[in-house]
Amino acid sequence: MTDRDLEGWTIVFDLDGTLVDSAPDLTGTLNRLLVEEGLPPVPMEAASTLIGSGARALLVHGFEAAGASVERAQSDELFERFLVDYTAHIADGSQPFEGVVETLERLSERGAILVVATNKRSDLSELLLEKLGLTRHFAAIVGPDRVSARKPAGAHLKEAVVKGGGDPERAIMVGDAAPDAEAARDAGMPCILTTFGYTPVPVETLGGDVLIDAFEEVEEAIDGVLSDFYVMRALKF
Repeated sequence: MTDRDLEGWTIVFDLDGTLVDSAPDLTGTLNRLLVEEGLPPVPMEAASTLIGSGARALLVHGFEAAGASVERAQSDELFERFLVDYTAHIADGSQPFEGVVETLERLSERGAILVVATNKRSDLSELLLEKLGLTRHFAAIVGPDRVSARKPAGAHLKEAVVKGGGDPERAIMVGDAAPDAEAARDAGMPCILTTFGYTPVPVETLGGDVLIDAFEEVEEAIDGVLSDFYVMRALKF
């Protein structure tokens, strides 16, 4: 019988670059739009560092990388075309990172509440997770449209935890980029960062409490964070 030692704790996951390698489909949509606009496509290895702040930011970064007008990238018409194309191709090449399903199952068995806090729009996040068979693991899937402020604001994480039925005072963030680390700091949550995600700056500079090189290391990292938490609490008495 599994020890439910994570009862009362919420683990908050970023989506793109943390749970799911979604770069192939995000980049595919970006590049189809660039080509339609008469611009050169962005190489996959370059595009993966542009992901993390939502579709509008991805368009701006992509058009900048192609040497095109930022004003054009910010147009509502282009954004709507992006959404239509991405929705049609959202899970063509995207896949959960290795070890995601097994790790989520173990965390749930140990009593943890699992939620997603992402800067991807909620309906798109739900569609992606549903197509990948991951929806069942999460008590809440929370994009910026369902909270008062988006990452890097800590309110995004706190409100996501509450929507999942958890306590923000007993929550841990797992992400891959600056918005995740900054939101965790703002929310007063410990932060575990992946080294395999999407960040334009070295992940080592983001101030995460723990860095992991593979998703299979999430559980051990959580155990380490909780060990420190209980030691510090004991020292206060």
